[in-house]
Amino acid sequence: MIKHIHEIRDPIHVFIRLTTDERKVLDSRPFQRLRQIHQLAMTYLVYPGATHRRFEHSLGVMELASRVFDVITADANIHEKARYILPPDQKKDYWKSILRMAALCHDLGHLPFSHAAEEELLPDGWSHERMTAEIIRSNEMEKIWREVTPPLRSEEIIKVALGAKEAKKLKLELKDWEAILSEIIVGDTFGVDRMDYLLRDSLHAGVIYGKFDHYRLIDTLRILPKSSGAEDSTEPTLGLTAGGVQSAEALLWARYFMYSQVYFHPVRRIYDIHLQDFLQKWLKDGRFSTKMEDYLEMTDSEVIVEMRKAALESTHAAHIYAKRIIDREHFKVLYELTPDDRNINPNAAKAVYDAACEKYGKDSVRRDKYTQKGGRQTFPVLHRGKILQSTELSGTLSKIPVVATDFVFIDREQLDAAEKWLKKEFDDIIKPKGEID
Repeated sequence: MIKHIHEIRDPIHVFIRLTTDERKVLDSRPFQRLRQIHQLAMTYLVYPGATHRRFEHSLGVMELASRVFDVITADANIHEKARYILPPDQKKDYWKSILRMAALCHDLGHLPFSHAAEEELLPDGWSHERMTAEIIRSNEMEKIWREVTPPLRSEEIIKVALGAKEAKKLKLELKDWEAILSEIIVGDTFGVDRMDYLLRDSLHAGVIYGKFDHYRLIDTLRILPKSSGAEDSTEPTLGLTAGGVQSAEALLWARYFMYSQVYFHPVRRIYDIHLQDFLQKWLKDGRFSTKMEDYLEMTDSEVIVEMRKAALESTHAAHIYAKRIIDREHFKVLYELTPDDRNINPNAAKAVYDAACEKYGKDSVRRDKYTQKGGRQTFPVLHRGKILQSTELSGTLSKIPVVATDFVFIDREQLDAAEKWLKKEFDDIIKPKGEID
């Protein structure tokens, strides 16, 4: 007997079920490549359990996206002002298939080690989102879209997988319904991409920071007008019933804690920088090729093999950078920007970095400045028949901080001398230039 539903065990969602058509995507070369792309780059060098891959994350995103679709399209859950955007009943299965395929494919274009130094390692005008689009419309994937039942259009999968902002760069415009579907996957607050990675990263890193009640959150999701009233926006978006507000608070706090405790861990961040340095020295012209065959053949495995080779060969162009990773000789934190220092000089970290480069040389110093992106805290809430804003019902949401880091790292061999130097010169270094005597 031919099996039409395939089950995959998952530590987060227990069972993930796929149709035979979806199994064709899973078995494709672009999707199987994700088995060799770490979800959290080299975080496993700090949190040893964080060896999970984009492969299982993409399956999890599909599972959650499917659950959200079923909730928001259930007749009893449809708000009267959002009903107009829903497709006719005979098209619901088609759009659910588009959503599930888009969720499966949303990460196909990731570089080796995911987000580490993406902007510096791709040619101008390229991103992993653009590469995702190229893969979805490639000959291999187009063959699948034509063969599934019903046949699917790759441009619709691309739009839903990437969202309005990225699709616009590809000159693709989303209709209201497509925008809702893309929000299910990549939405700034309730995107299931974020839900899955918080839960999954937390589990594999061995921390509890990323946990929240995603079951309750999904059950309370609704398509709602952004706000109500005669002059307010009636543009549809994902919101909640009032019973889900605390779950949304937990989601956003989980995101804050994962950023502050895991994603922005200074040792994790410096390994990203050392990896970038290695790749820029090893890759031709310091960039990944965007030719389809080259791209699909490049995974973490190829990078690790070359890195181990480079660490052993002193004549290798990237020897020193590979050795810092393989032998765990990473740079150490010399300085971290504090609120007090920022009050004296908002550019204090840059001032320390510039002074350290002048003192010890640029090759011995690195700076890492990053601010957490996204995490919209204002969204519509259906409360006793009225549309309110989340901040009207929650005093917690506005208090969630934005995580920002600004580190200066230095070669560990220079650390002791550099710390003594910085302690002595610090006040003069961070003075705004106009105040320096």
